[in-house]
Amino acid sequence: MPELPEVETVCRGMAAALEGHRLTRVEVRRPDLRFPLPPDLGERMGGRQVVRVWRRAKYFQIGLDDNQVMLGHLGMSGRIVISPAAPNDLGPHDHILFHVDTGAVLRFTDPRRFGMVDITDQTHLASHKWLAGLGPEPLEAGFGPDTLLAAAAGRRTSLKALLLDQQVVAGLGNIYVCEALYHARLDPRREAGSLTPAEAKRLAKAIRSVLTRAIAAGGSSLRDHVQTNGELGYFQHEWAVYGKEGEACPACTCGQGISRIVQSNRSTFYCAHRQR
Repeated sequence: MPELPEVETVCRGMAAALEGHRLTRVEVRRPDLRFPLPPDLGERMGGRQVVRVWRRAKYFQIGLDDNQVMLGHLGMSGRIVISPAAPNDLGPHDHILFHVDTGAVLRFTDPRRFGMVDITDQTHLASHKWLAGLGPEPLEAGFGPDTLLAAAAGRRTSLKALLLDQQVVAGLGNIYVCEALYHARLDPRREAGSLTPAEAKRLAKAIRSVLTRAIAAGGSSLRDHVQTNGELGYFQHEWAVYGKEGEACPACTCGQGISRIVQSNRSTFYCAHRQR
């Protein structure tokens, strides 16, 4: 599933193509994805000017000139690709087409149909069921060591589970939690409540660094993620531990290599010697 860097990459590509431009037509080619689509989505968005495109957690948001906001989630296999002109090769999984006054067309493609789309307005955006209760954005000024310490205090859950909790940190997923814990030299199995102020400082810094580098690389492409120009992301080539079971740790000579365990039905990759 796309995580924060992948969604941020998609949002930046969409912003370049949409902001300040008018949607001449929004073509909805099926009634549902993971959930039913708003039946009047095309009518409500067609003819409106796009004011802003931005991300919240793993959701992309398209703000229109009448204060409406379209919320979207890419699900497991969703992607948005921009064509400079109307494409001639539409497929069965191209579910929503956004036609722009420049002639460009954005295709929301989702073979597995786990994506989600809804539309609301600015007044109700923060309380929307998909956004209500989300934690702070890890790249914004309000996030730091104190945020992590407050969330971890007294918690017996693992550090890995704590960071995957979207009410604690918005947008982190399995890949970037593994990478951040590695760079912070913290064992993903440790109880969250054992986190010290010095460790929280290292962890907050590692989270910011990993996410910033991943966004600069266009995200990570495992199976489905592509940037809006159709190119793959490249951060998978910079992973220190994720998906590298049995390989040597890039930062120590312990000889143990990278280990893989399962936590809450998800693979965790870490160096047992480096991460304490």
